[in-house]
Amino acid sequence: MERDSFNIYNIRKLAEEISKNAIVSYEDLPRYDLFLSQVIDYLNDKFEDEKYTSSIVQNYIKSEVISKPEEGKKRGYTKEHLAQLLLLSYMRPVLTSEEIKKVFNLAFNNINNKSDDILSWEKAYKIFSNFQKEIIDDFLSKNNFNQEKLLNIIKENNLKKDDEERILVFLTVMTLIAEASIIKKLAKKIIDEYNEK
Repeated sequence: MERDSFNIYNIRKLAEEISKNAIVSYEDLPRYDLFLSQVIDYLNDKFEDEKYTSSIVQNYIKSEVISKPEEGKKRGYTKEHLAQLLLLSYMRPVLTSEEIKKVFNLAFNNINNKSDDILSWEKAYKIFSNFQKEIIDDFLSKNNFNQEKLLNIIKENNLKKDDEERILVFLTVMTLIAEASIIKKLAKKIIDEYNEK
C-alpha cells in the first residue's frame, strides 16, 4: 500500500486525530479505586510513548510529586490519583520531576494534605482538559503553517522534485519544534522566577 504524499492539509488531519484522543474527561476516568498494576496498565495504554512501571510511580510518591495511595486499602489509587498521574504525564516531556512538584505545590501545597489544597484535583484536571481542548481547537482553526512560505523556501533552494516532500516534512517538524521549544523555555522560566520570590 502506498502512503499518501505529505502536504500541509495532512497536518490538519493529524491534529484532528490527536484531538480525538488528547485527553480523557474526568468523568471518564475509572470510578473504582485501582491496584497499582491497574494504574500502570491504564497509564501505558493512554501514553503509548511512555513506559510506566511501579517503580516510577512509587518514586513520584516517595519524592512527594503526587500523593500517597489511600492507606490500608488494597485498591488505594483513586480517581484523584489518576488525575494527578495524567497531569504529570503531560508535564513530563516539558518539566523535570522537581519542577512538576513546584507547579503542583502552587495549587496543592502539601501534596499529602487535602485540607490545604487551593483547588481540588478534579477542578485542576478539568481546567487542564478545557485548556487542551481550546488549544487544539485554536490550532485547527488557524493556519499555523504558512504553506506559501514553506513552499517558497523549497522553491528558493532549487530542490529535486523527489526531495521536495522530504524537505516539506522537515520544515513542518522544525516549525513545530521551534514553537514547542519556546513554550518549554517560557514554562521553565516562569517556574524558576516564581520560586525565587
